[in-house]
Amino acid sequence: MIKKECIAMLLAGGQGNRLGILTKDLAKPAVPFGGKYRIIDFTLSNCTNSGIDTVGVLTQYRPLKLNAYIGTGQPWDLDRVNGGVYILPPYIKGKRGEWYKGTANAIYQNIEFIEQYNPKYVLILSGDHIYKMDYSKMIKYHIEKSADCSIAVINVPLKEASRFGIMNADEDNKIYEFEEKPKHPKSTKASMGIYVFTWDILKKYLNEDELDANSDKDFGKNIIPKMLKDNRSLYAYCFDGYWKDVGTIQSYFEANMDLLENPPVFDLYDIRWRIYGRNPIQTPHYIGCNCKIKRSIITEGCEVLGDVYHSVLFSGVLVGEDSEISDCVIMPNAKIGKNTKLSNVVVGEGAVIGDNCIIGYGDIKPNRLYPNIYSSGITVIASDIEISEGSVIGKNVVVEKSNLDVKNLDSGEYLSEEEVS
Repeated sequence: MIKKECIAMLLAGGQGNRLGILTKDLAKPAVPFGGKYRIIDFTLSNCTNSGIDTVGVLTQYRPLKLNAYIGTGQPWDLDRVNGGVYILPPYIKGKRGEWYKGTANAIYQNIEFIEQYNPKYVLILSGDHIYKMDYSKMIKYHIEKSADCSIAVINVPLKEASRFGIMNADEDNKIYEFEEKPKHPKSTKASMGIYVFTWDILKKYLNEDELDANSDKDFGKNIIPKMLKDNRSLYAYCFDGYWKDVGTIQSYFEANMDLLENPPVFDLYDIRWRIYGRNPIQTPHYIGCNCKIKRSIITEGCEVLGDVYHSVLFSGVLVGEDSEISDCVIMPNAKIGKNTKLSNVVVGEGAVIGDNCIIGYGDIKPNRLYPNIYSSGITVIASDIEISEGSVIGKNVVVEKSNLDVKNLDSGEYLSEEEVS
């Protein structure tokens, strides 16, 4: 193999429990976003735009759709002879095999893959964030600082800092302390989960951590604190662009809505930093006569015969006559019937909503089964679900099963196979 100065390892095996039914059948990085993309597109596009041509994608939970989507890596110019993109699931080694036990263990299990490129630096990435970042600048910073590890950080409001891993650093941004979700944060530098390591040093710590029976095998909980304890040279790399962890229903919804501001908070169409994805050729979208469209993304292949306000429509979506869609995310190939009203709803891929429905209106009650996941007023319709004609469904409702027998669902309800069996 040709030696690479730096390769990227992209952690994409997370289950994404806080995204609820959006990740029931697929990994979080494969969730659709922004009308024509998947969440993983942003990290892969960052790699391409940063000149990083060798990427290992570490998959685990529900990998089928993600694997098929990445394929050979052609959309991101990662279908290469020397380098390219590689899917790296857990596998049997000798007489034993095991799942990835943590972020550090996932990299440890792929030391052999990394070693074949003999890199000087390894870039560790997460596949579930929305942002645009030039990794080459961070690598250059790492080299200039003669760092053992550089960690990308973003300033967050002090009142929100307790939700993040916080890096405490001196005036030169040298990190002297790491606090995981501190109750009383001393700093607002939140870790973005993006690391540049000098490979020889990281390999040493991975091997040592693997021998520690009490370790969680995690970068934030184990590797970084151990390096700090050993007085290794760790630096914070400050990032001031847009960055969103879309790990909850609310943050996922907000990130989609950010695309609709004027000007957009996050610009998908900046030709200086393109976002690439696997998009099959679609017919042009069709907007019917007398329809009202305001501040929305309508993707190719859509047929809109009603009104759409402040919403994101993916390819192949149908909106029936006299229907009104407001503040919604409608995923690919969903069908909305006639004279139907939707507000603050996420509609899964291939779902079919009948005529004369009202969804997403009413009192805001947290979901009765999962109040920690569904409490922001957003109703979620799972993929391939059929909502029967004339249904009335409130806020914070989850519909995981076609409601052929239950037409009215009050705010906070959860309809699943178990609920009606």
